[in-house]
Amino acid sequence: MILEIQNVSKQFDAGGHKVQALSEVTLQVEQGECLAIVGESGSGKSTLANIVLGLYPPSHGRLIFDGKELPAQRSLSHRRAIQLVQQNPLSALNPRRSIGASLRLALDVHGIGPKAGRMARVQELLADVGLDPAFANRPPAALSGGQRQRVAIARALACESRLIVLDEPTSALDVLVQAQVLRLLDRLRRARGLTYLFITHDLGVVRNIANRVAVFQRGQLVETGMSEALFAAPSHPYTRSLIGAVPVITQDEKAFRDRIGDPQ
Repeated sequence: MILEIQNVSKQFDAGGHKVQALSEVTLQVEQGECLAIVGESGSGKSTLANIVLGLYPPSHGRLIFDGKELPAQRSLSHRRAIQLVQQNPLSALNPRRSIGASLRLALDVHGIGPKAGRMARVQELLADVGLDPAFANRPPAALSGGQRQRVAIARALACESRLIVLDEPTSALDVLVQAQVLRLLDRLRRARGLTYLFITHDLGVVRNIANRVAVFQRGQLVETGMSEALFAAPSHPYTRSLIGAVPVITQDEKAFRDRIGDPQ
């Protein structure tokens, strides 16, 4: 077990009114798995991700990472261990820095490896995510969306993180590039024993990458299960409605859709 989320709630003050974003969420993340957090906009999935990253403190409850409680104020070692890959990598990369400089900065901040070997490590990281090492000299604006997302993944790898929070990492990409990035993420997870917390509203993406799925609705965790089992036999009406909205690809899926009925 790499992460335990224990009875976590989060309230926000919106103009003097309390908004309950999360309610008593308890969830475990196993080492080496990809756990998808799914739900519509406003379901609480991004709030949970921000709490895991230390951007929001929980109003109630606690998080246990690698056997120790995570404090509200995260240390540099915590920030190194838990990294984020954002939806829009262009906004996450400094436009005035080259790709190599951005990756080198992660190594410098965390003191990873000897200084003399860090640029060589940058080139290795680019190769690891399927980019030519020559990309180190380019600015972010010179790369495509898919290439920039690969750089964002390389930056998380540079920190040798234990847990990577992926916040809608493929939603801004076209279908072909999305599939390529998902294959890359899956390969890296298996090869390096990485753990992913994959935030998304797209169950079509979940089906292709997640080992396990946690479904959120209005700040509550309504269902969890292994990906294959959850798609085959969703138990909660909300999960059934989400699966019912996934585009049908095969006749078997169409038959299953007919069997679970109209999600409305």
